[in-house]
This record gives sequence, structure tokens and C-alpha cells, in this order.
Amino acid sequence: CDGCLNEGLDMVISEFEKRHPESFHAVRLEKKSGVGACANIGIDACRNEYIVKMDSDDIALPERCAKQLSLMKDKPNLDMCGAYIREFDTDTGEMITVKKTPVTNEEIRKYAKRRNPFNNPTLVFKKSFAKKIGGYDTVNRCEDYDFVVRMLQNGAVGENIPEVLVNYRVSKSNYRRRRNWNNTKSFIGVRWRIFRSGYSGLIDFILPCAMQLIIFILPESLT
Repeated sequence: CDGCLNEGLDMVISEFEKRHPESFHAVRLEKKSGVGACANIGIDACRNEYIVKMDSDDIALPERCAKQLSLMKDKPNLDMCGAYIREFDTDTGEMITVKKTPVTNEEIRKYAKRRNPFNNPTLVFKKSFAKKIGGYDTVNRCEDYDFVVRMLQNGAVGENIPEVLVNYRVSKSNYRRRRNWNNTKSFIGVRWRIFRSGYSGLIDFILPCAMQLIIFILPESLT
């Protein structure tokens, strides 16, 4: 819990703590720390090797954890696992699209040169490997992409399950957040770091950054 939450979220958390005291443990921070710092605190708090990641407004399908953890168990060489997401309009409930990702480790490593090869709300990873690379960086945005690339750079093996396991809410605020200047600066900054590290090439850096700048410049009605 990154700082103070609203009453609705606090009620949900309290209810789960009462219903599942043996397995539900909220980590509350007095002050807002940011996504990367919170992720690292969460990693330290986890008592098991496999960490399943999602945000408070994502909806995991009932079989999500079973399928992903079974895959990690059956393939002990895997360090990361993801899946497809189904984006839906948070106001109407209407499905917008299914966001697919590359499946094999080879495809993931290639795809990661330009964009995140995992849908972040579906990510499962090994705590030991995350600790080995120093966890998440405290960049303003795109910390999930930065984390995944550093995992891959250090030899992590990944795979995506080619089916929808999480439903993801989309609203107008999502699009505004993606196209604001702070997000754009961090988007470019993270890709510059990845390019400078030698993981991606110049074209891999230029193309996604150009697309992000176009999204930032275009009027909201056209994005």
C-alpha cells in the first residue's frame, strides 16, 4: 500500500485480511514511495520463490496462478512467465482487444529490443533472480520494461502462455497517462539506457521513441 489509500481500497484489504489471515499480508508504507521502490519492498516481503505480479485494478482469471505456476514448476529453467491480456472499457465493460505477446524465449529476447515482451499485469518471476539484478530501478515510468530487459541481459529465460489470463481495465485516463510529457521523457530515457547498454540497436531506439513522440504531439481526439 503505497502511502494512504482511499476508504474503498482499505475496506477491501481489511476484508481479505480477516478472511485469509494465514495467506493475506498487506505491506503498508507511511509515505508514497513510487512504483519501483514499492516493488522492491514487495519482493523483500515475499516469502516464496515465485512472485506473481498485478495491479490493484487488474482482474486475474480464476485459473491464472495455477497455469503460470504449473508452467514454472514444469520448466525449472524458466525465470519469468507471462500471458495475454484482454483490455476492456472500464465504463461499459465492452472488450476492446486482446494484447498478445511473443511466446518463446528467443522471440521474447528479440521483441524486448523495442518494447516490453510481457504484459506487466501477468508477470511471474523468481525472487532469487530479481534480487540478483538488484530488483526494480526507481525510474519515473517504464520501470517494468527496464526490469524485464535487465533480467534478460543477465541470462533470465522467459516464456508467455498464449492465452488470456488477466482482464485489464482501459479508460481515458490510461491514454492521458501514456501521452503526457513525464511518461514520454521516461519512455525515451529507459530506451536510451537499454540502447547504451548494448542490448538494442540504434533503430530499435529510434522507432519506438518516434512513435511515442507522435502520440504525445497528436491531439487527444486522434490518439
